[in-house]
Amino acid sequence: MSQNKVKLTYIPARRKVKSDELGEENTKLKVAAYCRVSTESEEQSGSFTTQVNHYTNYISKNPEWQLVDIFADEGITGTNTKNRREFNRMIDECMEGNIDLIITKSISRFARNTVDCLNYIRQLKEKSVAVYFEKENINTLDSTGEVLITIMASLAQQESESISKNIKMGLQYRYQEGQVFINHKKFLGYTVDDEGKLVINPKQSWIVKRIFKEYLEGKGTGIIARELMEDKVPTATGLLKWTSDDINRIIANEKYMGDALLQKTYTVDCLTKKRVPNDGSVPQYYIEDNHEPIVSKEIYNLAQKEKARRSNLYSGKKKKRRLYQGKYALSGITRCGKCADIFRRITWTYKGKKTYVWRCVTRVEKLCECESRTINEEDLHRIILEAINQYMTSKSEAIQNIELIIRDVLDKKYDEPIDDIEEELHQLQKKLLDNLSDEAHDKIVDKLEALRKVKQDILVKNASREEKRKRLSDIKAFLKSAHTNIEEYEERLVTRLINSVVIHDKKVEVELKTGDTI
Repeated sequence: MSQNKVKLTYIPARRKVKSDELGEENTKLKVAAYCRVSTESEEQSGSFTTQVNHYTNYISKNPEWQLVDIFADEGITGTNTKNRREFNRMIDECMEGNIDLIITKSISRFARNTVDCLNYIRQLKEKSVAVYFEKENINTLDSTGEVLITIMASLAQQESESISKNIKMGLQYRYQEGQVFINHKKFLGYTVDDEGKLVINPKQSWIVKRIFKEYLEGKGTGIIARELMEDKVPTATGLLKWTSDDINRIIANEKYMGDALLQKTYTVDCLTKKRVPNDGSVPQYYIEDNHEPIVSKEIYNLAQKEKARRSNLYSGKKKKRRLYQGKYALSGITRCGKCADIFRRITWTYKGKKTYVWRCVTRVEKLCECESRTINEEDLHRIILEAINQYMTSKSEAIQNIELIIRDVLDKKYDEPIDDIEEELHQLQKKLLDNLSDEAHDKIVDKLEALRKVKQDILVKNASREEKRKRLSDIKAFLKSAHTNIEEYEERLVTRLINSVVIHDKKVEVELKTGDTI
Protein backbone atom coordinates (compact mmCIF):
# COMPACT_ATOMS: atom_id res chain seq x y z
CA MET A 1 0.00 0.00 0.00
CA SER A 2 1.49 3.28 -1.08
CA GLN A 3 1.95 6.08 1.40
CA ASN A 4 0.97 9.69 0.69
CA LYS A 5 4.01 11.91 0.43
CA VAL A 6 4.05 14.58 3.14
CA LYS A 7 4.35 18.09 1.83
CA LEU A 8 6.33 20.21 4.25
CA THR A 9 6.78 23.94 3.96
CA TYR A 10 9.44 25.64 6.11
CA ILE A 11 8.39 28.97 7.56
CA PRO A 12 11.38 30.86 9.00
CA ALA A 13 11.05 32.60 12.38
CA ARG A 14 10.70 36.33 12.30
CA ARG A 15 11.27 38.90 15.01
CA LYS A 16 7.98 40.14 16.45
CA VAL A 17 7.37 43.84 15.99
CA LYS A 18 4.71 45.53 18.08
CA SER A 19 4.29 48.51 15.83
CA ASP A 20 2.58 48.32 12.45
CA GLU A 21 5.31 50.46 10.94
CA LEU A 22 8.51 48.61 10.15
CA GLY A 23 11.46 50.84 10.85
CA GLU A 24 14.96 50.47 12.23
CA GLU A 25 13.95 51.88 15.60
CA ASN A 26 11.28 49.18 16.05
CA THR A 27 13.70 46.27 15.59
CA LYS A 28 16.14 47.44 18.23
CA LEU A 29 16.49 45.68 21.59
CA LYS A 30 15.12 47.85 24.39
CA VAL A 31 17.91 48.01 26.96
CA ALA A 32 18.07 49.47 30.46
CA ALA A 33 20.81 49.56 33.08
CA TYR A 34 20.59 49.28 36.84
CA CYS A 35 23.16 50.92 39.15
CA ARG A 36 23.45 50.97 42.93
CA VAL A 37 25.96 52.01 45.56
CA SER A 38 25.38 50.77 49.10
CA THR A 39 26.47 53.83 51.08
CA GLU A 40 26.25 57.59 50.82
CA SER A 41 29.96 58.27 51.35
CA GLU A 42 31.81 60.69 49.08
CA GLU A 43 33.89 57.87 47.56
CA GLN A 44 30.87 55.73 46.72
CA SER A 45 29.03 58.78 45.38
CA GLY A 46 31.76 59.07 42.72
CA SER A 47 31.32 55.38 41.88
CA PHE A 48 27.59 55.99 41.46
CA THR A 49 28.12 58.81 38.93
CA THR A 50 30.72 56.74 37.08
CA GLN A 51 28.29 53.80 36.72
CA VAL A 52 25.55 56.02 35.30
CA ASN A 53 27.91 57.61 32.75
CA HIS A 54 29.38 54.21 31.82
CA TYR A 55 26.04 52.57 31.01
CA THR A 56 24.70 55.60 29.16
CA ASN A 57 27.70 55.51 26.80
CA TYR A 58 27.87 51.69 26.68
CA ILE A 59 24.26 51.22 25.56
CA SER A 60 24.17 54.21 23.24
CA LYS A 61 27.21 52.94 21.27
CA ASN A 62 25.49 49.68 20.27
CA PRO A 63 23.50 50.28 17.04
CA GLU A 64 21.18 47.34 17.80
CA TRP A 65 20.22 48.66 21.22
CA GLN A 66 17.77 51.35 22.22
CA LEU A 67 18.41 53.01 25.58
CA VAL A 68 15.20 52.98 27.62
CA ASP A 69 16.46 54.40 30.91
CA ILE A 70 19.18 54.25 33.54
CA PHE A 71 17.67 53.12 36.83
CA ALA A 72 19.80 54.11 39.79
CA ASP A 73 19.44 53.76 43.56
CA GLU A 74 21.91 55.72 45.67
CA GLY A 75 22.78 54.97 49.28
CA ILE A 76 20.37 52.03 49.72
CA THR A 77 21.18 48.49 50.87
CA GLY A 78 20.96 45.58 48.46
CA THR A 79 19.79 42.95 50.95
CA ASN A 80 16.17 44.00 50.61
CA THR A 81 14.42 45.38 47.52
CA LYS A 82 11.46 46.90 49.40
CA ASN A 83 13.00 50.38 49.71
CA ARG A 84 14.74 50.49 46.32
CA ARG A 85 12.38 52.76 44.40
CA GLU A 86 14.27 52.78 41.10
CA PHE A 87 14.70 48.99 41.15
CA ASN A 88 10.98 48.51 41.69
CA ARG A 89 10.15 51.04 38.96
CA MET A 90 12.44 49.13 36.57
CA ILE A 91 10.65 45.83 37.34
CA ASP A 92 7.29 47.52 36.64
CA GLU A 93 8.60 48.73 33.28
CA CYS A 94 9.70 45.18 32.43
CA MET A 95 6.28 43.79 33.35
CA GLU A 96 4.67 46.30 30.97
CA GLY A 97 6.90 45.10 28.12
CA ASN A 98 8.99 48.25 27.85
CA ILE A 99 12.38 46.56 28.50
CA ASP A 100 14.02 43.52 26.80
CA LEU A 101 17.42 43.52 28.52
CA ILE A 102 18.79 44.78 31.83
CA ILE A 103 22.53 45.33 32.23
CA THR A 104 24.03 45.59 35.69
CA LYS A 105 27.54 45.48 37.13
CA SER A 106 27.23 42.32 39.25
CA ILE A 107 24.88 40.07 41.16
CA SER A 108 25.72 41.88 44.40
CA ARG A 109 24.64 45.18 42.81
CA PHE A 110 21.36 43.60 41.70
CA ALA A 111 20.57 41.79 45.00
CA ARG A 112 22.39 40.16 47.90
CA ASN A 113 19.35 38.18 48.92
CA THR A 114 19.28 34.80 47.13
CA VAL A 115 15.50 34.46 47.31
CA ASP A 116 14.82 37.97 45.97
CA CYS A 117 17.43 37.57 43.25
CA LEU A 118 16.02 34.30 41.90
CA ASN A 119 12.39 35.38 42.23
CA TYR A 120 12.95 38.51 40.17
CA ILE A 121 15.04 36.70 37.55
CA ARG A 122 12.35 34.04 37.08
CA GLN A 123 9.67 36.70 36.99
CA LEU A 124 11.60 38.53 34.25
CA LYS A 125 12.27 35.30 32.31
CA GLU A 126 8.50 34.73 32.03
CA LYS A 127 8.36 38.07 30.21
CA SER A 128 11.46 37.11 28.12
CA VAL A 129 13.49 39.84 29.79
CA ALA A 130 17.18 39.00 30.19
CA VAL A 131 19.51 40.27 32.90
CA TYR A 132 23.19 40.48 32.04
CA PHE A 133 25.75 40.64 34.86
CA GLU A 134 29.01 42.11 33.53
CA LYS A 135 31.38 40.98 36.26
CA GLU A 136 30.22 37.34 36.23
CA ASN A 137 29.55 37.35 32.44
CA ILE A 138 26.13 35.72 32.99
CA ASN A 139 23.03 36.13 30.82
CA THR A 140 19.96 34.85 32.66
CA LEU A 141 18.31 33.61 29.42
CA ASP A 142 21.19 31.22 28.72
CA SER A 143 20.66 27.54 29.61
CA THR A 144 23.30 27.64 32.35
CA GLY A 145 22.24 31.05 33.60
CA GLU A 146 20.02 30.02 36.52
CA VAL A 147 22.48 27.47 37.92
CA LEU A 148 25.24 30.05 37.92
CA ILE A 149 22.88 32.67 39.31
CA THR A 150 21.92 30.43 42.25
CA ILE A 151 25.56 29.82 43.11
CA MET A 152 26.67 33.42 42.70
CA ALA A 153 23.68 34.91 44.54
CA SER A 154 24.23 32.52 47.43
CA LEU A 155 27.85 33.64 47.66
CA ALA A 156 26.73 37.27 47.56
CA GLN A 157 24.29 36.60 50.41
CA GLN A 158 27.05 34.94 52.46
CA GLU A 159 29.21 38.00 51.85
CA SER A 160 26.38 40.26 53.08
CA GLU A 161 25.94 38.13 56.21
CA SER A 162 29.70 38.27 56.80
CA ILE A 163 29.69 42.07 56.49
CA SER A 164 26.74 42.23 58.88
CA LYS A 165 28.63 40.12 61.45
CA ASN A 166 31.68 42.34 61.11
CA ILE A 167 29.54 45.43 61.69
CA LYS A 168 28.02 43.81 64.79
CA MET A 169 31.48 42.98 66.12
CA GLY A 170 32.57 46.57 65.50
CA LEU A 171 29.55 47.87 67.38
CA GLN A 172 30.19 45.47 70.26
CA TYR A 173 33.78 46.74 70.48
CA ARG A 174 32.58 50.35 70.51
CA TYR A 175 30.02 49.54 73.18
CA GLN A 176 32.69 47.90 75.34
CA GLU A 177 34.82 51.02 74.94
CA GLY A 178 31.87 53.12 76.07
CA GLN A 179 31.45 54.89 72.73
CA VAL A 180 27.92 56.22 72.27
CA PHE A 181 26.46 57.18 68.88
CA ILE A 182 23.03 58.85 68.88
CA ASN A 183 20.95 60.47 66.16
CA HIS A 184 20.85 63.86 67.88
CA LYS A 185 18.69 65.40 65.14
CA LYS A 186 15.69 63.55 66.56
CA PHE A 187 16.77 63.72 70.20
CA LEU A 188 14.90 66.43 72.10
CA GLY A 189 17.08 68.51 74.39
CA TYR A 190 20.49 67.55 73.03
CA THR A 191 22.85 68.27 70.16
CA VAL A 192 26.51 67.29 69.57
CA ASP A 193 29.75 69.23 69.78
CA ASP A 194 32.67 69.16 67.33
CA GLU A 195 33.87 65.87 68.81
CA GLY A 196 30.48 64.23 68.39
CA LYS A 197 29.68 64.21 72.12
CA LEU A 198 26.20 64.94 73.45
CA VAL A 199 25.73 68.47 74.79
CA ILE A 200 22.58 70.14 76.08
CA ASN A 201 20.54 72.21 73.64
CA PRO A 202 19.15 75.04 75.86
CA LYS A 203 16.46 75.85 73.28
CA GLN A 204 14.89 72.42 73.88
CA SER A 205 16.07 71.24 77.31
CA TRP A 206 13.42 73.34 79.10
CA ILE A 207 10.75 71.24 77.37
CA VAL A 208 12.20 68.06 78.88
CA LYS A 209 12.33 69.66 82.33
CA ARG A 210 8.73 70.79 81.99
CA ILE A 211 7.59 67.28 81.01
CA PHE A 212 9.28 65.63 84.02
CA LYS A 213 8.01 68.35 86.38
CA GLU A 214 4.38 68.12 85.24
CA TYR A 215 4.46 64.33 85.21
CA LEU A 216 5.61 64.27 88.83
CA GLU A 217 2.94 66.80 89.72
CA GLY A 218 0.38 64.18 88.74
CA LYS A 219 -0.52 65.13 85.19
CA GLY A 220 -1.29 62.32 82.77
CA THR A 221 0.82 61.96 79.63
CA GLY A 222 -2.24 62.85 77.53
CA ILE A 223 -2.73 66.14 79.41
CA ILE A 224 0.95 67.02 79.06
CA ALA A 225 0.84 66.33 75.32
CA ARG A 226 -2.35 68.36 74.88
CA GLU A 227 -1.00 71.37 76.81
CA LEU A 228 2.28 71.31 74.86
CA MET A 229 0.26 71.53 71.66
CA GLU A 230 -1.90 74.31 73.11
CA ASP A 231 1.28 76.23 73.95
CA LYS A 232 2.63 75.51 70.43
CA VAL A 233 5.77 73.83 71.77
CA PRO A 234 7.63 72.01 68.95
CA THR A 235 8.87 68.42 69.10
CA ALA A 236 12.48 67.43 68.35
CA THR A 237 11.64 67.38 64.62
CA GLY A 238 9.90 70.76 64.73
CA LEU A 239 6.34 69.42 64.57
CA LEU A 240 3.58 70.79 66.78
CA LYS A 241 1.91 67.42 67.31
CA TRP A 242 2.55 65.60 70.59
CA THR A 243 1.19 62.22 71.66
CA SER A 244 0.99 60.34 74.94
CA ASP A 245 3.59 57.90 73.55
CA ASP A 246 6.03 60.78 72.94
CA ILE A 247 5.80 61.80 76.60
CA ASN A 248 6.20 58.20 77.81
CA ARG A 249 9.35 57.75 75.68
CA ILE A 250 10.91 60.89 77.17
CA ILE A 251 10.03 59.87 80.73
CA ALA A 252 11.60 56.43 80.20
CA ASN A 253 14.80 57.61 78.46
CA GLU A 254 17.78 57.24 80.81
CA LYS A 255 19.87 59.60 78.66
CA TYR A 256 18.05 62.56 80.20
CA MET A 257 19.80 61.82 83.52
CA GLY A 258 23.19 61.63 81.78
CA ASP A 259 23.45 57.83 81.44
CA ALA A 260 23.30 55.66 78.33
CA LEU A 261 22.01 52.12 77.88
CA LEU A 262 23.48 50.65 74.69
CA GLN A 263 21.96 47.92 72.51
CA LYS A 264 18.34 48.34 73.58
CA THR A 265 17.39 46.68 70.30
CA TYR A 266 19.25 44.39 67.91
CA THR A 267 18.99 43.15 64.32
CA VAL A 268 17.75 39.56 64.07
CA ASP A 269 18.19 39.17 60.29
CA CYS A 270 20.69 40.95 58.04
CA LEU A 271 18.37 40.45 55.07
CA THR A 272 15.11 41.86 56.45
CA LYS A 273 16.91 44.37 58.71
CA LYS A 274 14.27 43.58 61.32
CA ARG A 275 15.10 44.98 64.76
CA VAL A 276 13.51 43.77 67.98
CA PRO A 277 13.73 44.87 71.62
CA ASN A 278 16.67 43.26 73.41
CA ASP A 279 15.15 40.76 75.85
CA GLY A 280 18.56 39.60 77.04
CA SER A 281 19.42 37.68 73.87
CA VAL A 282 22.47 39.91 73.30
CA PRO A 283 24.59 41.83 75.85
CA GLN A 284 23.78 45.39 76.88
CA TYR A 285 26.14 48.07 78.14
CA TYR A 286 25.18 50.73 80.68
CA ILE A 287 27.35 53.85 80.89
CA GLU A 288 26.85 56.16 83.86
CA ASP A 289 27.55 59.90 83.62
CA ASN A 290 28.19 59.66 79.89
CA HIS A 291 27.10 63.25 79.26
CA GLU A 292 25.60 66.28 81.03
CA PRO A 293 22.10 65.49 82.40
CA ILE A 294 18.99 67.59 81.84
CA VAL A 295 17.27 66.17 84.94
CA SER A 296 18.91 64.72 88.03
CA LYS A 297 19.13 60.98 88.67
CA GLU A 298 16.83 61.47 91.64
CA ILE A 299 14.13 63.12 89.51
CA TYR A 300 14.48 60.51 86.78
CA ASN A 301 14.20 57.59 89.22
CA LEU A 302 11.24 59.24 90.94
CA ALA A 303 9.51 59.48 87.54
CA GLN A 304 10.14 55.75 86.97
CA LYS A 305 8.61 54.97 90.36
CA GLU A 306 5.57 57.09 89.51
CA LYS A 307 5.33 55.41 86.10
CA ALA A 308 5.36 51.99 87.77
CA ARG A 309 2.74 53.13 90.29
CA ARG A 310 0.39 54.28 87.55
CA SER A 311 0.92 51.11 85.55
CA ASN A 312 -0.03 48.95 88.53
CA LEU A 313 -3.25 50.77 89.44
CA TYR A 314 -6.25 48.62 88.54
CA SER A 315 -9.97 48.88 89.10
CA GLY A 316 -12.69 46.57 90.36
CA LYS A 317 -12.72 43.41 92.46
CA LYS A 318 -10.78 41.32 89.94
CA LYS A 319 -8.35 44.17 89.26
CA LYS A 320 -8.53 43.67 85.50
CA ARG A 321 -8.99 47.23 84.33
CA ARG A 322 -6.27 49.87 84.28
CA LEU A 323 -7.18 52.60 86.70
CA TYR A 324 -4.98 55.59 85.96
CA GLN A 325 -6.17 57.66 83.02
CA GLY A 326 -4.81 61.14 83.73
CA LYS A 327 -7.03 62.77 81.10
CA TYR A 328 -8.28 65.41 83.54
CA ALA A 329 -6.74 66.89 86.67
CA LEU A 330 -9.26 64.98 88.83
CA SER A 331 -8.62 61.67 87.03
CA GLY A 332 -6.89 59.15 89.24
CA ILE A 333 -7.22 61.26 92.43
CA THR A 334 -11.03 61.20 92.82
CA ARG A 335 -12.20 58.08 94.66
CA CYS A 336 -15.31 56.44 95.99
CA GLY A 337 -15.95 56.69 99.74
CA LYS A 338 -17.75 53.32 99.71
CA CYS A 339 -15.54 50.95 97.69
CA ALA A 340 -12.38 53.11 97.28
CA ASP A 341 -12.46 52.68 93.49
CA ILE A 342 -11.78 55.50 91.05
CA PHE A 343 -14.38 58.03 89.88
CA ARG A 344 -14.58 58.56 86.14
CA ARG A 345 -15.91 61.47 84.08
CA ILE A 346 -19.01 60.46 82.06
CA THR A 347 -21.12 62.29 79.51
CA TRP A 348 -24.90 62.11 79.89
CA THR A 349 -27.05 63.23 76.98
CA TYR A 350 -30.70 64.14 77.45
CA LYS A 351 -32.79 65.71 74.64
CA GLY A 352 -29.59 66.67 72.83
CA LYS A 353 -28.11 68.42 75.86
CA LYS A 354 -24.85 67.10 77.29
CA THR A 355 -24.18 66.94 81.02
CA TYR A 356 -20.86 65.88 82.58
CA VAL A 357 -20.91 63.83 85.78
CA TRP A 358 -18.43 61.78 87.82
CA ARG A 359 -19.33 58.21 88.82
CA CYS A 360 -17.62 55.29 90.53
CA VAL A 361 -16.08 52.93 87.94
CA THR A 362 -17.24 49.91 89.94
CA ARG A 363 -20.83 51.09 89.64
CA VAL A 364 -20.53 52.13 85.98
CA GLU A 365 -19.06 48.82 84.83
CA LYS A 366 -21.05 46.76 87.37
CA LEU A 367 -17.88 45.08 88.60
CA CYS A 368 -19.50 44.64 92.01
CA GLU A 369 -22.32 46.17 94.06
CA CYS A 370 -21.66 49.82 94.85
CA GLU A 371 -24.39 52.37 95.55
CA SER A 372 -22.16 55.44 95.61
CA ARG A 373 -23.65 58.74 94.52
CA THR A 374 -23.20 60.38 91.12
CA ILE A 375 -21.89 63.93 91.33
CA ASN A 376 -22.38 66.64 88.74
CA GLU A 377 -19.07 68.04 87.47
CA GLU A 378 -20.09 71.63 88.16
CA ASP A 379 -20.92 70.72 91.76
CA LEU A 380 -17.60 68.86 92.14
CA HIS A 381 -15.66 71.87 90.82
CA ARG A 382 -17.58 74.20 93.17
CA ILE A 383 -16.83 71.97 96.18
CA ILE A 384 -13.10 71.91 95.39
CA LEU A 385 -13.05 75.72 95.10
CA GLU A 386 -14.84 75.96 98.45
CA ALA A 387 -12.22 73.67 100.04
CA ILE A 388 -9.32 75.72 98.65
CA ASN A 389 -10.90 79.01 99.71
CA GLN A 390 -11.63 77.61 103.19
CA TYR A 391 -7.96 76.60 103.52
CA MET A 392 -6.88 80.08 102.45
CA THR A 393 -8.96 81.86 105.12
CA SER A 394 -6.19 81.01 107.56
CA LYS A 395 -3.31 81.16 105.12
CA SER A 396 -0.92 82.86 107.54
CA GLU A 397 -1.14 79.83 109.80
CA ALA A 398 -0.87 77.53 106.78
CA ILE A 399 2.32 79.28 105.64
CA GLN A 400 3.86 78.87 109.10
CA ASN A 401 3.02 75.15 109.12
CA ILE A 402 4.61 74.70 105.69
CA GLU A 403 7.79 76.46 106.80
CA LEU A 404 7.91 74.26 109.89
CA ILE A 405 7.63 71.04 107.85
CA ILE A 406 10.33 72.17 105.44
CA ARG A 407 12.72 73.21 108.22
CA ASP A 408 12.25 70.32 110.66
CA VAL A 409 11.76 67.40 108.27
CA LEU A 410 12.57 67.97 104.64
CA ASP A 411 15.75 70.03 104.97
CA LYS A 412 17.47 67.43 107.12
CA LYS A 413 20.30 65.59 105.45
CA TYR A 414 19.39 62.06 104.42
CA ASP A 415 22.41 59.89 105.22
CA GLU A 416 22.83 56.70 103.24
CA PRO A 417 26.06 54.87 102.27
CA ILE A 418 25.63 55.74 98.58
CA ASP A 419 29.39 56.07 97.99
CA ASP A 420 30.04 52.62 99.47
CA ILE A 421 27.39 51.12 97.20
CA GLU A 422 28.93 52.84 94.16
CA GLU A 423 32.35 51.40 94.99
CA GLU A 424 30.96 47.89 95.50
CA LEU A 425 29.10 48.10 92.18
CA HIS A 426 32.34 49.16 90.47
CA GLN A 427 34.29 46.22 91.94
CA LEU A 428 31.60 43.70 90.99
CA GLN A 429 31.50 45.10 87.45
CA LYS A 430 35.25 44.52 87.13
CA LYS A 431 34.86 40.91 88.30
CA LEU A 432 32.43 40.23 85.44
CA LEU A 433 35.28 40.78 82.98
CA ASP A 434 37.18 37.83 84.48
CA ASN A 435 36.90 34.33 83.10
CA LEU A 436 34.18 33.07 85.45
CA SER A 437 32.09 29.93 85.57
CA ASP A 438 28.39 30.30 84.70
CA GLU A 439 27.43 29.87 88.35
CA ALA A 440 29.88 32.52 89.59
CA HIS A 441 28.84 34.87 86.80
CA ASP A 442 25.14 34.53 87.67
CA LYS A 443 25.82 35.17 91.37
CA ILE A 444 27.63 38.42 90.59
CA VAL A 445 24.85 39.51 88.21
CA ASP A 446 22.23 38.84 90.91
CA LYS A 447 24.23 40.83 93.45
CA LEU A 448 24.68 43.69 90.99
CA GLU A 449 20.93 43.85 90.38
CA ALA A 450 20.20 43.81 94.12
CA LEU A 451 22.70 46.62 94.79
CA ARG A 452 21.34 48.70 91.90
CA LYS A 453 17.87 48.31 93.42
CA VAL A 454 19.17 49.55 96.81
CA LYS A 455 20.89 52.47 95.11
CA GLN A 456 17.75 53.34 93.14
CA ASP A 457 15.62 53.24 96.30
CA ILE A 458 17.98 55.67 98.02
CA LEU A 459 17.87 58.02 95.03
CA VAL A 460 14.06 57.82 94.97
CA LYS A 461 13.84 58.63 98.70
CA ASN A 462 16.07 61.66 98.23
CA ALA A 463 14.11 62.74 95.16
CA SER A 464 10.77 62.30 96.96
CA ARG A 465 12.03 64.44 99.82
CA GLU A 466 13.26 67.13 97.43
CA GLU A 467 10.07 67.06 95.34
CA LYS A 468 7.93 67.42 98.44
CA ARG A 469 10.06 70.35 99.61
CA LYS A 470 9.66 72.04 96.20
CA ARG A 471 5.93 71.31 96.16
CA LEU A 472 5.40 72.84 99.61
CA SER A 473 7.55 75.84 98.66
CA ASP A 474 5.39 76.27 95.56
CA ILE A 475 2.19 76.14 97.64
CA LYS A 476 3.68 78.64 100.10
CA ALA A 477 4.45 81.01 97.21
CA PHE A 478 0.92 80.52 95.88
CA LEU A 479 -0.64 81.31 99.26
CA LYS A 480 1.39 84.51 99.58
CA SER A 481 0.40 85.79 96.13
CA ALA A 482 -3.17 84.48 95.71
CA HIS A 483 -6.34 86.41 96.47
CA THR A 484 -8.35 85.34 99.49
CA ASN A 485 -11.21 84.12 97.32
CA ILE A 486 -10.75 82.13 94.11
CA GLU A 487 -13.85 82.20 91.92
CA GLU A 488 -12.92 80.15 88.85
CA TYR A 489 -12.01 76.45 88.70
CA GLU A 490 -8.75 75.67 86.90
CA GLU A 491 -7.21 72.29 86.05
CA ARG A 492 -3.71 73.58 86.78
CA LEU A 493 -4.81 74.80 90.20
CA VAL A 494 -6.03 71.30 91.09
CA THR A 495 -2.76 69.72 89.89
CA ARG A 496 -0.82 72.23 91.97
CA LEU A 497 -2.76 71.97 95.23
CA ILE A 498 -4.94 68.85 95.46
CA ASN A 499 -3.65 65.42 96.47
CA SER A 500 -6.92 63.46 96.57
CA VAL A 501 -10.72 63.78 96.57
CA VAL A 502 -12.97 61.24 98.33
CA ILE A 503 -16.70 61.35 97.55
CA HIS A 504 -19.14 60.14 100.23
CA ASP A 505 -22.94 60.27 100.26
CA LYS A 506 -23.24 63.52 102.19
CA LYS A 507 -19.75 65.00 102.09
CA VAL A 508 -16.60 65.34 100.00
CA GLU A 509 -13.13 65.13 101.56
CA VAL A 510 -10.48 67.21 99.79
CA GLU A 511 -6.88 66.49 100.80
CA LEU A 512 -4.33 69.13 99.86
CA LYS A 513 -0.70 68.39 99.06
CA THR A 514 0.24 69.93 102.38
CA GLY A 515 -1.47 66.98 104.08
CA ASP A 516 -4.42 69.08 105.30
CA THR A 517 -7.91 67.66 104.72
CA ILE A 518 -10.96 69.91 104.20
